[in-house]
Amino acid sequence: MEQEEQRLIEAGQQGDVAAFNQLVRLYESRVFNLCYRVLGDSDSAADAAQDTFLAAYRNLHRFRGGSFRSWILRIATNTCYDVLRVQKRRPTISLDALLEAEESHFEPPDPGSSPDEIAQRREFQREIQHCLAQLPDDQRVVVILSDIQGMPYNEIAETTGATLGTVKSRLSRGRARLRELLRTRELLPARFRHETEQPEPAEPD
Repeated sequence: MEQEEQRLIEAGQQGDVAAFNQLVRLYESRVFNLCYRVLGDSDSAADAAQDTFLAAYRNLHRFRGGSFRSWILRIATNTCYDVLRVQKRRPTISLDALLEAEESHFEPPDPGSSPDEIAQRREFQREIQHCLAQLPDDQRVVVILSDIQGMPYNEIAETTGATLGTVKSRLSRGRARLRELLRTRELLPARFRHETEQPEPAEPD
């Protein structure tokens, strides 16, 4: 897979649009999901994802190796930051948009789950998205990259341009705040309600 991805990158750098479109297909779901989680609106996320790939195509010649995933997600993250700066407010969550796109952004239900369990799981997912929107932008991004995208700390640091210590500090604070918000809304699973997470030593941003 890595060899095929590298072949597509090299072809795209030579102007092969079909090769770049294959890269888009490889990463479009991940990029859209990141934008959606950060911005909280499917239309804004779609626009940001499109802008991300346009910027990636224009700047593909500047990619000098390493993790293409980190590179493309860094462009997506910066694009989302630009959108938030333009909005000049915290993004709000459209529950209609969440319901409309729910199947695309959340894991499919376990076939063995009861209808009540599926409904409760989806309600919890909606509440997580609502609470994510209340985190500071930098904390929200690292929580999404780590706990939703499943990226390791070093790759998150590469994606966000922050130091490893700053990533750990933001993630610790973001997780603690997210738990507090979920606990306030009485939707934090019982097994987490009495846990306290030791914060990582903060480093200056």
